[in-house]
Amino acid sequence: MTPFLHERWPVVFEDNHLLVVYKPAGLLSQRDETGEVSLLDLSKAWIKERYRKPGQVFLGLVHRLDRPVAGIMVFARTSKAAGRLSDQLRRRRLRKTYLAVVEGRPAVAEGRLVHHIERRERAVRIVSEPTPLSREARLAYRVRASESGRSLVEVELETGRKHQIRLQLAAAGCPIVGDLRYGAAFPLPSRPIALFARQLDLEHPTRGEVLVFTAALPLGWPWPDSETEDSPLWNWDDYAVHEGSF
Repeated sequence: MTPFLHERWPVVFEDNHLLVVYKPAGLLSQRDETGEVSLLDLSKAWIKERYRKPGQVFLGLVHRLDRPVAGIMVFARTSKAAGRLSDQLRRRRLRKTYLAVVEGRPAVAEGRLVHHIERRERAVRIVSEPTPLSREARLAYRVRASESGRSLVEVELETGRKHQIRLQLAAAGCPIVGDLRYGAAFPLPSRPIALFARQLDLEHPTRGEVLVFTAALPLGWPWPDSETEDSPLWNWDDYAVHEGSF
């Protein structure tokens, strides 16, 4: 894999239409009101440097990961690719698979969770019945292993609501390890949460072939025997990469 801004920061895939890259926990997907640097900013700067591009670089944001979540993201390098990937998201042709380490064990080893999630300004919560501000949230999950009071759970999103996986697993009685906001008992060092965007399945925007991209679990991931020689660093602060250093 091509390195990004660090030897342990992988570019999973790159061509004229797509950039698939790893996002460490603690780094914004897109710049917000804080003005802090984001993966989108760094990716644009990397492309500009790599290809000596003059002027501004186009890179389309197709989806986001929460700040404390690490994993794989895809950006569109052309407006055509951005439109077609967004359409795949709407039609559920772009599949996102996550791994989570949760406290406890779900009552059922495999199944679906369906809730209604309501957003009010910065607050997001599950409501017992639909409201004018709520939207249905659906995911499928499978418990892959359990030990020492924790479980490793694979999750496939069916909808893309804010904080959806975090809220729904917590509502099932199994908050994600480190996720104090939604009921975890203890924080993790540097405050990531044990939720990882593991895999993306999508159709190439011009060739039509199905592509499957997978990211290695990061160093320090709280499950035994998870690390490999390709493991990226988990947290943004560990990369010591800052705006203006490339």
